[in-house]
Amino acid sequence: MKKLFISIIILITSINSFGQTKISGVVSDNNGETLPGANIYFLDSYDGTSSDTLGRYSFRTDLTGKQILIVSFLGYKNSSTEMILEGKEINLNIILKENNNQLDAVVISAGSFEAGDEKKAVVLKPLDIVTTAGGLGNIYGALNTLPGTQIVGEDGRIFVRGGDGYETKTFIDGMLVENPYSSKMPDVPVRGRFSPFLFSGTMFSTGGYSAEYGQALSSALVLNTNDLPQKSVSSISLMSVGAGFSHTKRWKRSSVSFEADYTNLAPYFNLINQDFDWKTPPKGFGGNIIARKKTGKNGLIKFMGTFSHSKSELSYPDFDNIGVKNNIGLINDNSYLNLTYSDILSKKWLSKAGISFSYNDDNTDIDLDNFKETNKTVQAKYTLTHLLNEEIIIKFGSDFVNRDYSQKYFDFNKNKTYKTSFNDNIASVFAETEIAIGNKFAARAGSRFEYSSLISKMNLAPRISLAYKTGKKSQVSFAYGKFFQNPQNNFLVFNNDLDFESASHYILNYQWIKNDRVFRVEAYYKKYHGLVKYDSLHSSNPDAYNNTGNGYAKGIDIFWRDNKTINNVEYWISYSFIDTERNYLDYPETATPTFVSTHNLSTVVKWYVPILHSQFGATYSFNSGRTYFNPNTMDFLSNKTGSYNNLSLNVSYLTNIFKKFTIVYFSLGNIFGVDNIYSYHYNSKPNPQGIYKSFAVKPGAKRFVFLGVFISI
Repeated sequence: MKKLFISIIILITSINSFGQTKISGVVSDNNGETLPGANIYFLDSYDGTSSDTLGRYSFRTDLTGKQILIVSFLGYKNSSTEMILEGKEINLNIILKENNNQLDAVVISAGSFEAGDEKKAVVLKPLDIVTTAGGLGNIYGALNTLPGTQIVGEDGRIFVRGGDGYETKTFIDGMLVENPYSSKMPDVPVRGRFSPFLFSGTMFSTGGYSAEYGQALSSALVLNTNDLPQKSVSSISLMSVGAGFSHTKRWKRSSVSFEADYTNLAPYFNLINQDFDWKTPPKGFGGNIIARKKTGKNGLIKFMGTFSHSKSELSYPDFDNIGVKNNIGLINDNSYLNLTYSDILSKKWLSKAGISFSYNDDNTDIDLDNFKETNKTVQAKYTLTHLLNEEIIIKFGSDFVNRDYSQKYFDFNKNKTYKTSFNDNIASVFAETEIAIGNKFAARAGSRFEYSSLISKMNLAPRISLAYKTGKKSQVSFAYGKFFQNPQNNFLVFNNDLDFESASHYILNYQWIKNDRVFRVEAYYKKYHGLVKYDSLHSSNPDAYNNTGNGYAKGIDIFWRDNKTINNVEYWISYSFIDTERNYLDYPETATPTFVSTHNLSTVVKWYVPILHSQFGATYSFNSGRTYFNPNTMDFLSNKTGSYNNLSLNVSYLTNIFKKFTIVYFSLGNIFGVDNIYSYHYNSKPNPQGIYKSFAVKPGAKRFVFLGVFISI
């Protein structure tokens, strides 16, 4: 959360910095429709910005004299305006004309929510994420307000269309992030490790994603980091959960940013009573460094390095012994390095190369026992894109992933240490082509080949997407794909004679976009094969794990977003219906998984009040309850929790403290204090009366309160 709000300051102060000339206005098309995400910049300089969701733009520049302002947007002709900069404010509204060969061009949308400078249909920008009430600046929390996702409050990861949490993978600048979430304590939800303001664009796939990305059965979250920042800026943050500092230094063709933060929830927990029995409330420190360097005419080198260290301990019920609690302590060390180089080789060829390294170490004490889990992942990737002509784009490339995983368990009673590990090399090649036939029809077809050295098996994953323009502002899309993923680490470490898990996706989508309004409805069917199944999780028999599991998921997702109807108000509504069952892990029969609720609804509202220099937000989330297993009954997963209801509010106030630009942010989660129950845990043994005792899985507190003050230096 600290990194998030430091980034808010960087963003807003870059817009409000004191330059010599301020340029502002609105970008729209011939029909008067505003264009969000248009690029606005001065020729031969890096001074500029992008238009917001209402097409508005505003930035300051130190340039003087005669300059040329360029405005560009995909599918439209560039606009160039000559102006004289003399330190006086300039208001300029820009009208872009559409390219004749791309007039109302169809785009492939089945299974994808995209946000970036190249897309008209902007769904979630960084500012959307941080101002979504209840999301608390967490990328994954904000994505849970989109259709197709499930709120699994005690977990915190993204669960997509009947898929387990491990089936969604995160990629930064095309490179895999092995551990995108904070480490897990029992029934305590994780958070994403990265601030949304590190990224300029977001592609969230609920299925049918590109052949460029693999090893994800259900979903891919593709994040693209920012290029060079606009200005040098520093900021500090004071929060109810910690403090932080950041600094960005910008040169003409390069930049370096760093930030550091400290978190300690002990003072907050002393004020807000917690249901968890914390012995050591979560605390830690971390930071990152971001470097950018322009090379040649079109080359760009990006480097991102992050690290974090955290510690916590709580007392948690022992399932095997009624009335007994275990002290569970967790120390986590995590780091992630990402280096990419992109260049335009010619008018027809684009090149991108990258290498990344993920490291995560979880050291867990369970009373006097100890469990240590270490994961190291290295990826190298190269991609070439060929612009054959205006209608055909070909992309192909390869990547190589090395995964080094180990477990070490110390049994205090036996005074013995058990060690297990594996090393896996996954080599992949992929090819894909996008074809536009006129303005009515588009297709994307490709395939991905993978080989895993650990399991000595290979797969071939074909994928195809089609889109047809049904009207000036509407279209239909269809996507099919085959997706593979290695079994989870805790299975492979005991048995490497397993096979890939697989899922087939079928998606039909209708989308309508007009006047800053978006409507989407999408139906899907997903079939699972080869899921890992076992009778006993910790069996020493290597044959205990096999690939006989299977399942299906089918449903419909509906999304409506409106930025136009009410002045200074935007809102979106998401609804999902899902029917899913699977037989995997230790399930004795086919059943609806415990992380799935049949009906899911989210409503997000944001209201900006200029006279108060404030933005108010509200998010209401609902689901119809989830299955759980009650061993006191004969039927497996036949019980359901009550419905989940949560109304959260937030407010951001912009002001000045000691003549420094300041943001005061307040957030209140679950304002009505609804007693939401996520699930139930049961003891593994009955009491003397033959009854299995249970306790409810709930949030740490009924309400969550956050207050922060963020000052730009």
